[in-house]
Amino acid sequence: MSTSVDTDPTATDESLGKAPLQLEVTVEKPQACLREVVVTIPRGEVDRYLKEAYDELVPDAQVPGFRAGRAPRKLVEKQFKDRIEERVKGSLLMDSLSQVTEQAEFSAIGEPDFEYESIELPEEGPFKYQFSIEVRPEFETPNWKGLSLTKPVEEITEKDIDAALERVLARYATLEASDAPAESGDKLLITAVFRDGDRTLSEMDEERVTLSNRLSLSDAVCDSFGEMMTGAKEGDVITGKAKLSDGHSDEAMQGKEIDVEFTVVEVLKLELPQLTADFLEELGEFESETELRDFVRNSLERQANFRTEQAMRSSIVEQLLQGAEFELPPALVNRQTRRELDRKVLEFRRSGFDEDMIRRFVNASRQNLQAGTEASLREHFILEQIAENENIDALPEEFEAEIQLIAEQSDSSPRKVRARFEKSGQMDALRNQIVERKVIEAISAAANVTEEAVSQDSESQDEEFAVYHEVIPVRDNDAIPEAKYDDNTPKGAETEMESSKD
Repeated sequence: MSTSVDTDPTATDESLGKAPLQLEVTVEKPQACLREVVVTIPRGEVDRYLKEAYDELVPDAQVPGFRAGRAPRKLVEKQFKDRIEERVKGSLLMDSLSQVTEQAEFSAIGEPDFEYESIELPEEGPFKYQFSIEVRPEFETPNWKGLSLTKPVEEITEKDIDAALERVLARYATLEASDAPAESGDKLLITAVFRDGDRTLSEMDEERVTLSNRLSLSDAVCDSFGEMMTGAKEGDVITGKAKLSDGHSDEAMQGKEIDVEFTVVEVLKLELPQLTADFLEELGEFESETELRDFVRNSLERQANFRTEQAMRSSIVEQLLQGAEFELPPALVNRQTRRELDRKVLEFRRSGFDEDMIRRFVNASRQNLQAGTEASLREHFILEQIAENENIDALPEEFEAEIQLIAEQSDSSPRKVRARFEKSGQMDALRNQIVERKVIEAISAAANVTEEAVSQDSESQDEEFAVYHEVIPVRDNDAIPEAKYDDNTPKGAETEMESSKD
């Protein structure tokens, strides 16, 4: 399927202070979320850009044998031809891409994909190039007003605060190597070897783990870890089983039980620090234990609010998906997995979860990454479309509030957090997070909501410890859509260019 359109030549480009380009744009739809775009810029527009570039250069051009700005125009054009044509090519590409994406009927979700070096500015005739771009799938916005929702409400108790405070203190505990048998809650320094029969799948270097009921890995779980390791001593070699994830990238190994051999390098007993004035100051400039407990309560409330938001969001999305059918190409899902995981981690950080909890989430997500990413992408596209329809967007002060929350949780400065996000490209993920939360709030406000009291078992948070280790290492192999043409030159353009030279 293809369409051919002319962009609006009457539009003005105030930011650039120049008349917009006259363009002919042909759009093909090879996949549901991919567009192949061929852009044709008439020769008159190319000449206009060349003239403007030379007009700007000639008054200051330095040519041997002439004073600055005094060389004949023909001589200037000859001497600076390559440089000017390269500059004009860049300007035409930038301006036309901006114009096409602003006026196109599709909604782009990625940057135009083309090979810049392969595109040439012709001596005569129109300037043509092509690019591919990922776009949002097209579907009718489902009816989101008046949904029936149940809102789970958690109450934070003093017992919850005691348990959370103990987890905080454990991170600052003194660790003493011990000959005594390992008990639940102790730290173990271990190595591991994972095997499938006689084949060694991987070896895990020394990792310090908390002795919990389960050990979570990036692509597997050892459910009997606590049972296996309780009573272990330094030097013990303990064998058991681990199960690979049902969604493992290696289909032949999905859900398979494998052998694991743990070697105990050290058993470390924890001695929790006392809440002295010096320790409270070191921990976070708290003036009293009461202030520390208030901080912990605030973190727990944010976590509870996060769980409430996630439950509400799941219910909302489940109902919205019933009225929105659209295709998601596997290549798009594959490329978005890392981005989706980064976005979810941001949500956990701003919601007060510590790094141990985040590791558990990351491992659980990785073990069913493709299915989880596909569900998240469907959710994102629906919420983003509602946001556009309702003019919902992230405000500067909301970015600052999110960064402040993440900075407080990571004991860093807002300036450093922002710089890290900008450098890593995570500001876009932060924007999506804010917008989607606002859409969920708008849907909830328009829904019929029934509150339901629930409790969160604080002991369940200590049942699992997570480490980042792939039992079967896999290489990232993000699928990149093949270019429609090897050099991004539209079909027939080479012939046209050659014939125009003859």
